[in-house]
Amino acid sequence: MSIALRRREAPATTSPDASDTRHFPARLPSGPAILGRRAGANHLRLRLAGEDVAADFLSDESGQGRLILPAPFGDAPNAMDLLASLIEAAFQHDPACCTLMLPGLAGKSAIASLSPRHDMVDGIPAAIIRRSDFYQLPLLWRSAQAHATLPLIRSDLGPQDRLPPLRAPKPRGVMYQRWLPHLGMTLSLRPIDRRRDLELFHGWMNQPRVAFFWELAQSRADLDRYLAAQEADPHIFGVIGSFDDEPVGYFEFYWAREDRLGPFYDAEDYDRGWHGLIGNARHLGRIKTLAWFRSLTHYLFLDDPRTQRIVGEPRASHHKMLSYCADVAYEKVKEFDFPHKRAALVCCERERFFRQVIL
Repeated sequence: MSIALRRREAPATTSPDASDTRHFPARLPSGPAILGRRAGANHLRLRLAGEDVAADFLSDESGQGRLILPAPFGDAPNAMDLLASLIEAAFQHDPACCTLMLPGLAGKSAIASLSPRHDMVDGIPAAIIRRSDFYQLPLLWRSAQAHATLPLIRSDLGPQDRLPPLRAPKPRGVMYQRWLPHLGMTLSLRPIDRRRDLELFHGWMNQPRVAFFWELAQSRADLDRYLAAQEADPHIFGVIGSFDDEPVGYFEFYWAREDRLGPFYDAEDYDRGWHGLIGNARHLGRIKTLAWFRSLTHYLFLDDPRTQRIVGEPRASHHKMLSYCADVAYEKVKEFDFPHKRAALVCCERERFFRQVIL
């Protein structure tokens, strides 16, 4: 397979500027962020903990691309982290690129956890990376130190008619980071700390537009008890979402099987769901809200590879929310009645999300 595209000369300078991108290798949560310089149309240069590597990225209108790295590549300790970040930078550079070929990297140790496919490109063995596969790998974005995954061991804690598996401990520290090139900002998630974040949480919940949907316009003491109850409940936890470390919204992630939603559909052990609000009015708007929808869904699929569905139960009359869902591969399955509202069951399937949604 051959792609005939013109290569541009790389500029001499490598100093950071507004075109830089940021990448967060999951194995190196305490290390510096990678900066990926998108200089000209085709040249990518990344730096990580003293390692510096450049590559040429070529793509065509058919959705195929090629990432050309200098030889030899793959022997440095951080080679896989550099390579994963270069791949992300290439996919960010061309959102229409669905398949990326890496000539000369087939069989290299740095590619072993990134590419299950290989082919010949101009007579050279090449690793093949599909966008829909790559974004499911927990090599970037999701902090490895913040998580644990437990085996399928049935628990006797939960609703007696739908006992769940043993749930992993709730994450600590920054759980997820992702550079959003269309916004020029880093989105991040961390668990809420009811001692540190109570004032922020109270202010957001008492905004009239938030209170209309959440019905939690309560005192600080009441909201502290609400968060304390969550800390003791293994099926749910709250997180603060930020843009460039500025708190923007509050989100609750839950395991659907033992949630109030569980009895209203055929819930499976690793189905997830989430609720959310944007409390920082400076960051309202469709473009940023869709960025949260994509990133929250992405995080939940990364969190456990056994999760095949993300579900939700917005008000059936909340047409704006349902339109956001439709834009991020959530399908409306049915309407049903909760005690407090008429709800719509929405569902996002893993395969459809990674096939349709550009991250």
